[in-house]
Amino acid sequence: QVQLVESGGGLVQPGGSLRLSCEASGFTFSTSGMSWNRQAPGMGRELVAGIGSTGTTTYAKSVKGRFTISRDNTKNTMYLQMNDLKPEDTGVYYCKAYRGRYWWGEDFGSWGQGTQVTVSS
Repeated sequence: QVQLVESGGGLVQPGGSLRLSCEASGFTFSTSGMSWNRQAPGMGRELVAGIGSTGTTTYAKSVKGRFTISRDNTKNTMYLQMNDLKPEDTGVYYCKAYRGRYWWGEDFGSWGQGTQVTVSS
């Protein structure tokens, strides 16, 4: 059974930083693409960043240069380092796992509980 557990969210002032973690189990993490997605209040979920099994990455235009996605296959964990946070980064952040090696295509159909990020002064 696929399980994804997000952590690391919190309340931070504009310009601040947070590091999110996603601990994964129930599938072969090292050969799966992963992504971070966020849902702002009243909005749908959007892709923030994706990482392939070999480390290839992609970022939403709005976060490029501020966020860094990474993974540690020895710990079955994915990270999102978020710097220079802005109020528009506020939302619930979820990770997602894919059956293929990239951040698109068929996923395992599981979402974690998410972690809340609030950027406010």
